[in-house]
Formats: sequence, C-alpha cells, structure tokens
Amino acid sequence: MTSDPSSAPWRATVLTLFPEMFPGPLGISLAGKALASGLWVLEARDIRASATDKHRSVDDTPAGGGPGMVLRADVLAAAIDSVEASEGRPKLVMSPRGRPLTQARVAELAAGPGPLIVCGRFEGIDQRVIDARGLEEVSIGDYVLSGGEIGAMTLIDACVRLLPGVMGKLASGTDESFSDGLLEYPQYTRPQTFEGRQIPDVLISGDHAKVAKWRLAEAEALTQERRPDLWAARPKAPESGRKRKPPKITTGE
Repeated sequence: MTSDPSSAPWRATVLTLFPEMFPGPLGISLAGKALASGLWVLEARDIRASATDKHRSVDDTPAGGGPGMVLRADVLAAAIDSVEASEGRPKLVMSPRGRPLTQARVAELAAGPGPLIVCGRFEGIDQRVIDARGLEEVSIGDYVLSGGEIGAMTLIDACVRLLPGVMGKLASGTDESFSDGLLEYPQYTRPQTFEGRQIPDVLISGDHAKVAKWRLAEAEALTQERRPDLWAARPKAPESGRKRKPPKITTGE
C-alpha cells in the first residue's frame, strides 16, 4: 500500500557545506513551533558527504583562471541526486544573479511539496550542474553574502508562515505587504498617545468602511513613495471608475 504524497508535510531540503547552521532562526517562533509540531519538515544535508576522495574535496580552481574556488559539478550533482523523492519538487539555488524572490513566488512554493535548495559558497558553482539539474536561480536582493544559507533561511521562513495552521489568523497572511502589490499601511496600538503623537482618529472611530478606505490610501501612498517599481507594475483600476476593493478589516475574533 502506497502513501498519499499529498498528505505529506511540506519539506525543505537544504544542500549546504554547513548543515550545522540549520535550523538556526527557523527553529524558533512561528516556524520553530510549526517544525516541532510536524507541520513542515527541514532536512539539512552536507554536500561533502557526496565527495569521493579521502579529503572530501568539493571545490576546485575556476576554469580560465581567476580568484577563489568553484563548487564542482560532479560532487554537487551527486548530492542533488541523493535526495529521495526529489522529482516534482522545485530545485533552487540561492544566487545574487537569480530572479528576485517575490511574495507571489513564495506563495507558489508554499503551495507545493517544498523545495530542494542548494546553497553555494566560494566564487559560485559549476554552471554545468545548474543546467544539467535544472536549478532555478533565486536572489533575495542585490547584494552578495558569504553563502546561500541565510538566503535559504529567508526563503523557507517566507514559505512556512503561509502553510496552513502556522499563523493564528488567515488574514495575517493575506492582508500585509505585497499581498495586493502594495506595501502595508501603518499600524498602531495602545497607548492612544505616545510622546505627544496620537493614533489617527479614523482608526478609533469604529467605522470599518472608513478604516478600510484610510488603510488603502496609506498603502497606495507609501508604495508610490518608497517602491515606484511596485506601483508601476500594479494593475490599474478599470477606466469605468470602479474602485479597488479596500483591505479586509478583521475584528480580532
């Protein structure tokens, strides 16, 4: 009797030279509680385990010369191939030259079985293994880190918080930055007065329609000011003048 793969928990498999870095931050707070309760599974594998020489070599000098070292295609390919049930799972490699990670891509990954993530080191990894194993290059920003592990943690955390049962309220994952192509509106809570600064009157008016309108206006203004790229890419309202649906207001029930 075979098990139903759709019932398996979401799984993140990380190939790294430093498996001891995991779970790290993923072992605390929401992600850590969900990991402990079995809502998702984390598997950190040492790339060196696939090396075949007595020194467990994983890298070599760049072809054509240059500084640094490059992760070998044969060793990394063997590490990828050693992951059971990897077929059908997204195979990612964290790379500053990859496509930027977006909330939409995070939602896609969270809805699937979970990715296999390769963490590069040194000057990078041999292009041939990227091509041969169909690795999708993913970037978390226009900067360079010492390795892909922190990027992998970022990606995993963004996915895990969207898994069913991880966050206490579903609205927490649908009414926030990037969920509708906008940055999130400002948030306030008690005390009502802080160092002479008041909570905006509309937020304590009890009028949910006015609150929703205010939040939408603030989100649009912030997005135009801080992320004109997001604002330009966001679908515009129809010419008929029909207004966009304002953010959903939750009562905390």
